[in-house]
Amino acid sequence: MKKSTDELLEILKSKRSYEEFFEEEIGEFYFSSISEYLELLLVEKKLKKSEVIQRANLDKNYAYQIFNGNKTNPSRNKVLMLAFGMKLTLPETRKLLKIASLSDLYVRSPRDSIIMYCLTKGYSLITCNEYLNDFSLELLE
Repeated sequence: MKKSTDELLEILKSKRSYEEFFEEEIGEFYFSSISEYLELLLVEKKLKKSEVIQRANLDKNYAYQIFNGNKTNPSRNKVLMLAFGMKLTLPETRKLLKIASLSDLYVRSPRDSIIMYCLTKGYSLITCNEYLNDFSLELLE
């Protein structure tokens, strides 16, 4: 977190809408669980869980357990698959990994750099897996 609480309060007071504040300052918020952050992202991006789960190519029951907070320690791959399913940006994905207490993406890792590239370009999970496969790296599955 880069800004002090007082700074955030002043920014909040100066905004015309909460949505504007939320969108600009989401990186400053603290989330107690992965499910809490996912829920806010769903609302912010106007996404449906069923669509996200389909794009993420996750088992429906497993994914709903993550969204509902019943699955509190999903694997790094599953979280990254959700990020692709939600069409998250690289900063949003990194924050999601941090909230889930998982290792950050590391640009010096060939696999991670491909994932970062695909997230930055807004590519789908399928396209990312094609890139990973082209370089004989572990797929997101």
